[in-house]
Amino acid sequence: MSTQKHSSFFFLLLIQAFLFPFINTNASSTAGDFNNVGLKRFIVSVRRPEDVKQEQSKQWYESLLAPLTTVVSKAGGEGGVEIPRLLHSYSDVLSGFSARLTENELDDMSKMDWYVNAIPDPVYKLHTTHSPEFLGLIQPAGGGLLNASKQGEGIIIGLLDTGITADHPSFSDHGLPPPPPKWKGRCNYGKPLCNNKLIGARSFITGEPDKALPVDQEGHGTHTASTAAGAAVSNASAFGNAAGTAVGMAARAHIAAYKVCSDDLCFGSDILAGMEAAIEDGVDVLSISLGGGSPLYFYEDPMAISTFTAMSKGIFISASAGNDGPGKETVVNDAPWVLTVAASTMDRRIVADVMLGNGKVLKGESLNQTKDFPAKNMLPLVFPGGNGDEITAACDEGSLAGFDVRGKVVVCQRGINGRVMKGSVVKEAGGAAMILINTEIGGYTTFAEPHVLPASHVSHEDGLKILEYINSTRTPTASIAFGGTELKTPFSPSIADFSSRGPSKVSPGILKPDITGPGVSVLAAWPELEPATQNPSFNIISGTSMSCPHLSGIAALIKAAHPNWSPAAVKSAMLTTADVVDHGGNPISNEKRKPADHYALGAGHVNPEKALNPGLVYNLKKEDYISYFCGLGYSESMISVIVKQEVNCSKVGSIKEAELNYPSFSAELRVGETLILRRVLTNVGEECQNYRADIDEPEGVMVTVKPNNLTFHKVNDQKEFSIILKRSKKRLKMAKGYLKWVSENHLVRSPILISFKQ
Repeated sequence: MSTQKHSSFFFLLLIQAFLFPFINTNASSTAGDFNNVGLKRFIVSVRRPEDVKQEQSKQWYESLLAPLTTVVSKAGGEGGVEIPRLLHSYSDVLSGFSARLTENELDDMSKMDWYVNAIPDPVYKLHTTHSPEFLGLIQPAGGGLLNASKQGEGIIIGLLDTGITADHPSFSDHGLPPPPPKWKGRCNYGKPLCNNKLIGARSFITGEPDKALPVDQEGHGTHTASTAAGAAVSNASAFGNAAGTAVGMAARAHIAAYKVCSDDLCFGSDILAGMEAAIEDGVDVLSISLGGGSPLYFYEDPMAISTFTAMSKGIFISASAGNDGPGKETVVNDAPWVLTVAASTMDRRIVADVMLGNGKVLKGESLNQTKDFPAKNMLPLVFPGGNGDEITAACDEGSLAGFDVRGKVVVCQRGINGRVMKGSVVKEAGGAAMILINTEIGGYTTFAEPHVLPASHVSHEDGLKILEYINSTRTPTASIAFGGTELKTPFSPSIADFSSRGPSKVSPGILKPDITGPGVSVLAAWPELEPATQNPSFNIISGTSMSCPHLSGIAALIKAAHPNWSPAAVKSAMLTTADVVDHGGNPISNEKRKPADHYALGAGHVNPEKALNPGLVYNLKKEDYISYFCGLGYSESMISVIVKQEVNCSKVGSIKEAELNYPSFSAELRVGETLILRRVLTNVGEECQNYRADIDEPEGVMVTVKPNNLTFHKVNDQKEFSIILKRSKKRLKMAKGYLKWVSENHLVRSPILISFKQ
């Protein structure tokens, strides 16, 4: 197998991981452990006695587990090895520990007065040259609001991921100052790989020593880190395409890498350990491009628990929304204190157009631009799946046996197996080229990928035209014309088909995802060297894993310009200034090129320059969430697991989800029902500003805002208003609109999403 083939196959495995994330509590409690002796992994919350100080927590946890011993035989049957029980101890993100326990041991433990609760250790899976320009981050020197951001200088971005490739030029510290004095972390690579760019690098994989190197064997962590805060690297490209200068969103920010995933598996206990270290180290922004697929209540979700602690300490959290779209209720990382990021396209295409024998030319993409493939040489075109067999239509492994595809262009449908793997199947069967066509669910979302033979990925609509042409003639022919990189493509940005959609299953009254950013065919740093030149490589991959670090880097820009803003203020600034139209001035579309709804788009597409100067923000403090948790019906003991303090709901009161001071509005209404929601706005713009309410009413809902004019005399002035939503008798399932606060200098927009109950 050639180096290029090997790289393509490795890339395939990653993409399959990005596009099919899940969380499985059954697998999670035993995966990689001693299930043959009944031990499973659990995360245990406890009440630490007053006489046990925080720094003594680990010793206390060890004493609790000391009576528990399990010995397994060595190979050959001689002697035995005692299995370590304690996995990680926690003090900041959680009052408790993770350990290997039997069900009986856990049952006995649950009877102790220090026990609060325990959950199976969940498994999570991993879920840019042109994107800075696409986002308006590259401007002439000396111009624009972005100068105030100082390219993120002085801000520390922590990434929980698969590690990092420390010697990649994207992590050069040329011209960067040392990290701020608050930094307390360490970098296990040592100098010179550890520098003023890469200031932290540690591994938290269970069983690895404390000083283990967080080597990135998957590539995912290297890619996300360089997207968020990579240094500028000229002449970057992937297979010669998308060429230009690769640079992160916050090029002068510092990076701290926390390895919590290995072999595409990320245990919740390891994530908690990495998160605790990041908080103690002093990061400002956390970027989390991983997640699960099954909903967990916030009090049993390690990600939600640990990120709440981080938010409480002023850390901004950006996380991927998931890659299980376009189905509803697939969004993950949906806690309201987390920025939940959807994925959308950029205005760039790596051209691989399909030329049909009837003269039609259909737009397609491929990263592998085969230079010696003669575009004018029309070859026989076949669709083995025309017999109605879905396995054959997908070009799954072994499905082309019995079909003569030698020297022909083979049509394969998306689904069942990986997109790049389909090309391997076609090539093995003797095919000369492949046309990959979307099923209906994929719509117009196509990917530039390193196929192992000449290939083109086309939309569902164009796929239908190809199949219609095949059925119209006895001798269909086709070829592929490769054209390099094309910019300014239409319908940009648009929501990708894989991007997970709301509503949240855990808290449907909070609109999720929050926002979208570039997540399709993103070029960034990669661990492997280029086969031909042995130069540091870059790769183009897709997923909400790629959109998340874009927003993490932009958050660093905002934090650098406004160091005293809370995480909620930074989030509000992004959401209320997001774009809702594409570069052509039309509503941002989904994968079907229809206007995207709020469950796909959130507040809109991030606009970094506007986010730096939003005018007004919807702010939140840690205490505001306690009433929200009470309103969700959580018990006081469960809430205490999240907030790390005693809670009395009767004293603090409870609110509905829609009443949280969030920069979006999501509610259910019955026929004739009226709902009143209150919000508080804080002025972070100029003094003496007058704002008026401008409403785009959702269909079937009458919206009133009181008062509909707000005057802010000073910076940090706060004003309260009420939005009154009244449903008409019109029978709809859902309707969307916007509330806009408009001044001479600002437009502060919030999405409104109304679900209709019968």
